[in-house]
Amino acid sequence: MMGGGSVYWGRKEKSKRVKGIVVMFAWVSIHEKHLLNYVDLFSSLGWNSLVSRADFLNVYYADRAMSLAFVLLNELIEELKIRTCPVVFVAFSGSPKACMYKVFQIIQGIGEAQLNLDGSHLVRNCISGQIYDSSPVDFASDLNARFTLHPSIRKMPGPSKLVSWIAKGYWQTLYSSVDLDAPYLILCSENDDLASYPVINNFTECLQDRGADIKVVKWDGSTHLEHYKHYPIRYRAVVASFLEKATSVYSHRIKKLGETNGLHDEISELIFNLQKATVNSNQSLRRVAVGPSDHFFLPSSAECHNGRETNSKQDEQREQPFSLPVPPTINAHSILGQILFDACVPKNIEGWDIRFSGCVKGQPFSSDRRSSFLGIKSSRRSRL
Repeated sequence: MMGGGSVYWGRKEKSKRVKGIVVMFAWVSIHEKHLLNYVDLFSSLGWNSLVSRADFLNVYYADRAMSLAFVLLNELIEELKIRTCPVVFVAFSGSPKACMYKVFQIIQGIGEAQLNLDGSHLVRNCISGQIYDSSPVDFASDLNARFTLHPSIRKMPGPSKLVSWIAKGYWQTLYSSVDLDAPYLILCSENDDLASYPVINNFTECLQDRGADIKVVKWDGSTHLEHYKHYPIRYRAVVASFLEKATSVYSHRIKKLGETNGLHDEISELIFNLQKATVNSNQSLRRVAVGPSDHFFLPSSAECHNGRETNSKQDEQREQPFSLPVPPTINAHSILGQILFDACVPKNIEGWDIRFSGCVKGQPFSSDRRSSFLGIKSSRRSRL
């Protein structure tokens, strides 16, 4: 027992035949023997039961409800870490307001109090269904406010405004549970004066408007929390069918998550391979042509600087890769080589003014007074 209520296992078997976990939300006013009937029902269907019994004051003191919700979730997470399985929430009477809606807020990251990310994802992935028996209760109505309102709260000025303010966040949280993508089973009666059918019908329509998968079972003769007592056979059949559906939802979700994770791994590997290929390609393009057989061209910084004075077409042509031609070679000791040497090399260079006046591509060159030699400018390479 703790401040806000208590959490305990109604049934906890380690057998692999256990199909899942039913989390039961109840009031402290619900007798222990009454809850035991539901524990036995779910046990006969192969499900373990984790029970939360909330105090009345949790409705009006959010810290108490939050504290109980954390204790419940921590206990559930410890069990799911051992073996994941489908989880179904079962709410009786006004218990959603005393604890259940705080559980939704925690696992959905609403508000300041949150679980760690791994724990939140674990619970969200396992929640496969929600059952409401004689629930939810409308706390804003006069009748239900008198039923749940603690005497200390009733003496405060304007209690109806307080109840209305608290109820607003409560309903919004229940509606947001549609995001958990789990089906709903609502068990109600037209003869229930606490969880009235108009309130439950409105709750059902709001969920359906948000895309929820809902099944409503309505009886005529049973009163509040007496549906299982008056209609045990049908009650059991409906619950058993819903638990099978929850198991199917869980299996489909886990399979989908596995495929998504596998696809994520494939995409990550593809991106890695593309990045690796890009790096290898860049390294290949950075090779400088060092032999006549190389076919890569990278403009030097000097050429890029001089290229600013040319038009765009010339730049495009210059940047295109091309094959370096193999220049013809001439043997200096051949007859043709000797003739060219005698014709091109001057015999007398006296009086020539030889000085360094610049560089081309980092190599110094000389200039003469005539600024030309045999009709060929010094800045150009001889055709010979």
